[in-house]
Amino acid sequence: MDAKTVRLVTVGHRNRTWTVAGLAIPAVFLGWFFIYPVTTIIVKGLSGGDGSPLETIVSVLGRGSVRRIVWFTLWQATVSTLLTLIVALPATWVMAHRTFRGKETLRALLLVPFVLPTVVVGAAFTFALGPEGPLGVDLRRTVWAILIAHVFYNVPIVIRTVGAFWERIPEELTHAARTLGESPQRTFLRVTLPLLRPALAAASAIVFLLTFTSFGVILILGDLGHSTLEVEIWRQATGLLRFEVAAVLALAQLTVVGVALAFYTRYERAKSVRFTGSRISSARPFARGRDRRIGVGILVVTVGGLIGPILVLFRTAFRVDGAWTTDAFTSLSTRASTAGLFVPPSEALANTARFSTAAVVIAVGIGAMIAVVLTRARPRVATLFDTVVMLPLGTSAVTIGFGMLVALDRPIDLRTSWILLPIAHALVAIPFVVRSMTPALRSISADIRAAAATLGASPREIWRRIEFPIVKGAVIIGAAFATAVSVGEFGATSFLVRPDRPTLPIAIFRLLGQPGSINQAQAAALATILVGIVAVVAFVLQRSGDRGEQL
Repeated sequence: MDAKTVRLVTVGHRNRTWTVAGLAIPAVFLGWFFIYPVTTIIVKGLSGGDGSPLETIVSVLGRGSVRRIVWFTLWQATVSTLLTLIVALPATWVMAHRTFRGKETLRALLLVPFVLPTVVVGAAFTFALGPEGPLGVDLRRTVWAILIAHVFYNVPIVIRTVGAFWERIPEELTHAARTLGESPQRTFLRVTLPLLRPALAAASAIVFLLTFTSFGVILILGDLGHSTLEVEIWRQATGLLRFEVAAVLALAQLTVVGVALAFYTRYERAKSVRFTGSRISSARPFARGRDRRIGVGILVVTVGGLIGPILVLFRTAFRVDGAWTTDAFTSLSTRASTAGLFVPPSEALANTARFSTAAVVIAVGIGAMIAVVLTRARPRVATLFDTVVMLPLGTSAVTIGFGMLVALDRPIDLRTSWILLPIAHALVAIPFVVRSMTPALRSISADIRAAAATLGASPREIWRRIEFPIVKGAVIIGAAFATAVSVGEFGATSFLVRPDRPTLPIAIFRLLGQPGSINQAQAAALATILVGIVAVVAFVLQRSGDRGEQL
C-alpha cells in the first residue's frame, strides 16, 4: 500500500470519526433536553390520576370545558388559515407577477410580521383594537381580535411560500387557456389553482400549526372563554397545578400536530408538481389603466394592514397621558414597575441579550453538526435524524418548557440554572440552522474534499479552509433566525424564567397586565425595541437572497 492510499484510508477513518461525533452529540442533546422531558410529563401526568392512563385520558377529554377548548382551538386555527389565504392571495399574485420600484424593500418588510415575537403582535393589537385605536371599537377579549392578529402574523408566510411557486408557473399554460377562449376566472380555477395546490397546502399546513399552537396572541388578546390548548396547558400546570390535565392536553395537542404533519406530507408527495427548465420569473411591469390601479390598490391595502398595528405601537410608546414624550424609553433604566417585574425594564433587555447570545451559540454549534451528518451519513440514517431534528418545531413551546421544569432535576438539577432557558430557545432554533446550512453543504462537491484529503488536509482543516467559507452565508442566516426565535420566545420562557431575570417578552406581558398609561407606554417601548431587532433580522435574511428561501 503506497503512501497516498494510506493517507486516504487514514482520512476516511477520521471522517467517520467526525461523523459519529457529529451524530452522537446532537443525539444526546435532543434526547436529554427534548425527548426525555416531553416523554416524562406525559408519563407522569397520565400515571398521576386516580385510575389507569386510559381512564385518565377519557376522564379529562370527557369534561365539557375541555371539549369546548379543543373545539375552539381547532375552529380558530381553521378559520385563521382560511382568512389568511383569502387576504394573502391578491398580494401574492402581485408579488409573483409584477415588477415595480421598491419590490425588494417590500419583500424585506413582509418578513417583519413573520419574525415578530407573538407577544409583540399581541401588544400591538391590544393598542390597535382598543377603544383608543384607529377603529374606535374595543375588540379586545373577542375572537375577532385573535383572528385579525393571526392573519397579520401569517400573511407573509403565504406570500413567500405560494409566491415563490406561483412565479415559476410558465405563462404559456395560462396563455394557451386564454387562447382557447377561457375567461381569466376559469383559467385561474382550471389551470393555475391546480398547479398551486402543493404550495397552498404547504402554506396552509404552516399557518394551521402556528395558529393551533398559538400562545402569546391568545394569552394577551383572549380570555377564559377564548382559550386554546396551548394556553390551557400553561394555566393548568402553573395556575392550578393539575399536572395530569396538562399532560393529557399536551398529548392531545401532539396527536393533532402529528396527524396534520402526516396528512400534509402524504398530500405533498401525491400532488407535487415539477417544472422543467431554469427558475425564470414571469413577472412584468404593471400595465397602464385597470391593471395598475388594481395592483397598486392591493399593495397599499396590504402594506397598510401590515404596518398599521406597528405604527399604533410606536404611537403608544411615544405618547403618555396625551402628550408626546420619550419618558417611556428614558425611564426603562430607572423605574421598576409595580407589575411584579422586580427589576427595571432595562434589565429585561440585558437578560434577553445574554440569553439570546447563548442560544445562538448553542443552536449554530449543534445545528452545524447535524447539517454535516445529514450531508455525509447514509440516506436512511440522515432521513431518520432529520425527522427527529424537526420534532421541536411541531411541539408546543409550552410543552417543552413544562417538560424541562418537571424532568430535569437529575442527574444534575438544571431547573434553577440560567443555561436552561437558552437551551430551550436553541431547541426551537436548531431546525432553522439545519435548514439553512444543509443545502450549502450539499453544494460542495465530494471531489473537492477528496482532493484536499489527498493533499494531506485533516477533516478540521477541510472544514476551516474549504467548507466554512462556502457555508458562511448560510451560518449567518441560521444565526439570524436563531436570534429572532430567542429574543421573542414566550411559551417555554413563561415556565423557565426566574422572577428576577425576566426577558423582554415576559416584561412586556407583565406590564400589559397593569393599569396606568406609563405601564402601557413602557410595554410599547419594549415592544418597539423588539421590532427594531427583528427588522434587522429581516434585512439580513432578505439580503441573503435565495438561500433564505430554502427555509
